[in-house]
Amino acid sequence: MSTYILQKEDVAPLLEGLAVLGTGGGGSPSWGKAILEKEMAAGREIKIVDPADLPDDALIVCGGMMGSVKTLEEMSIDGLLEKWENRFELMEACRVMESFLGKKIDFLIPFEVGGLNTPIIMAAAARLGLVTVDGDALGRSAPETQMTSFLGHGVSLTPMPLVDATGNAIVVVEQCSSVFADQIGRWMITRGGGMGANNHYPMSGAELKKAAVPNSVSLALATGQGILKARESGACPVSAAAAVLKAFPLFAGTVSSLEGEDVGGFYITNVTLAGEAEDAGREAKMVIKNETMALWIDGAVKAVFPDLVCMLDPESGEGIMSVDLAKGKRLTLIGMPCHPILRKGLQNPAAAEAFGGARYGHPELQYIPIEVLNAR
Repeated sequence: MSTYILQKEDVAPLLEGLAVLGTGGGGSPSWGKAILEKEMAAGREIKIVDPADLPDDALIVCGGMMGSVKTLEEMSIDGLLEKWENRFELMEACRVMESFLGKKIDFLIPFEVGGLNTPIIMAAAARLGLVTVDGDALGRSAPETQMTSFLGHGVSLTPMPLVDATGNAIVVVEQCSSVFADQIGRWMITRGGGMGANNHYPMSGAELKKAAVPNSVSLALATGQGILKARESGACPVSAAAAVLKAFPLFAGTVSSLEGEDVGGFYITNVTLAGEAEDAGREAKMVIKNETMALWIDGAVKAVFPDLVCMLDPESGEGIMSVDLAKGKRLTLIGMPCHPILRKGLQNPAAAEAFGGARYGHPELQYIPIEVLNAR
């Protein structure tokens, strides 16, 4: 089994790509950068393996941070990294999982591709002496723990250890509803320091190969490399990102209004954009639950979660975080289909419930592929 060791020169492009694929969430790329640089400075190797190379009998778990984007933005990354040298909640959650299962974990896979939540899994793996799988559960970021391709392909979310910032630890052993464990986690972390970590979706290598979105970490790296190369050469970074991702333009405009609030561990925003350039005279609306959930242009639905609506700065191609949206901010929106493995999983009733429009305030929305909604 061959592994790739992440290099210092990979950090900047990886974070650029993760910010784009994060679709507004996934945590701050500046935090992710600090985390990766801390690991490298400490001499800890971040190893990455292609999912196709995993032994079928390997034990792989997923996990990540839980908490509000707003809560994380109000914290000090330096203080958090110093704290992690003595107590790292994600490592603790992994140990709780091993104790519960009575088996050692062989590999970690990110829950999502995002500026913080991918690096934090890499950091946990490096500190545990494990390898990170080049893949994730979505090929983007998402706000809730049950929103995964894993669930759609029959991998159980539970058992799910939860560890909060104040030291509480529990295990959700079973759930009758696909959203129960996440709701318990949100209840716990909002009462335990506003953030924490979880460990979930224990699976074999054989199960992972059928259920995971493969090679999403390397896709993020390639996307960031394309963006940086375009900036250096004077080419269009947005076009460069779209070319790597095989994405297409959706809308270009300026934020004319936004209403948002932090509710139960999520930052939910309704955004209106006034079109510019080729979209002058048109209007776009988005609903964001940490990440982009749905898009309407001139009243017509143009994208439904989990297909991707990536928010980019029109000049730099930088992925824009939802917490950084403000009136007058210019955005270019590009769209792409979610991975076929995830789409197949949506046929599972539990996954259909988990990804449904009711989860972000629009129960009337049904999933229709983005390429169908934008057919010309």
